[in-house]
Amino acid sequence: MKIVTLPGVFRPISDSWMLADLLREQTLPPEAAVLDLCTGSGVVALSAARRGVRDVTAVDVSRRAVLTVRLNARLNGLRVRALRGELFAPVAGRRFDAIACNPPYVPAASPDLPAAGPARAWDAGLDGRAVLDRVLDEAPDHLRPGGVVLVTHSSILGQEATLRRLEAGGLEADVVARRRGPLGPLMSARVAMLEERGMLRPGQRHEDVLILRGRLPRRVRRAVTAATERDGRAAGRAATPP
Repeated sequence: MKIVTLPGVFRPISDSWMLADLLREQTLPPEAAVLDLCTGSGVVALSAARRGVRDVTAVDVSRRAVLTVRLNARLNGLRVRALRGELFAPVAGRRFDAIACNPPYVPAASPDLPAAGPARAWDAGLDGRAVLDRVLDEAPDHLRPGGVVLVTHSSILGQEATLRRLEAGGLEADVVARRRGPLGPLMSARVAMLEERGMLRPGQRHEDVLILRGRLPRRVRRAVTAATERDGRAAGRAATPP
């Protein structure tokens, strides 16, 4: 697959391809809908379209990223809907069979997210979870029963915190991929800060890149349907004259 990036758009690295591979391995229904958040170059969305998914949406806050996705879709002869906006805002009210997200997750000096520029692709607040936690909290409302959300981040951020957050949203959570390696350039440049905050042990120069999955149980549909039927029967009895 041919991938190009416009100036200012983060080029896909190993964690992007790792996420794309995991998404391809998920069992999806024939008429699946897939959402790629924080899409960047669009490699994850394009991989889903290349697999044969016909309803693929890619979202990014960067205008250049959206244009990059459209360009790459054309170069590869694939169909992807690319939308500009903040996380789930452009797809409000929609539900998907799979949501994939490789969010910004590098801890930064400031709690505020960058308003513009390439740092939007990696700076993620003091603990690196400013974007990640929003995705985890909002994803359940955008999943179809049986749907999955896949998120990528560094072990430095804490996998247990992510698993707990997925479970708090009613999802079945697990770690589906883990790859250990040296700290990347962005993390390496902030070693002193990360050690000071206790996110790295003194002298630690490695991290695990994780992909965690949350699945919305199919029984949610049955429970909702049963409750709806009970409410309907109760309303019908109330409306029947004595």
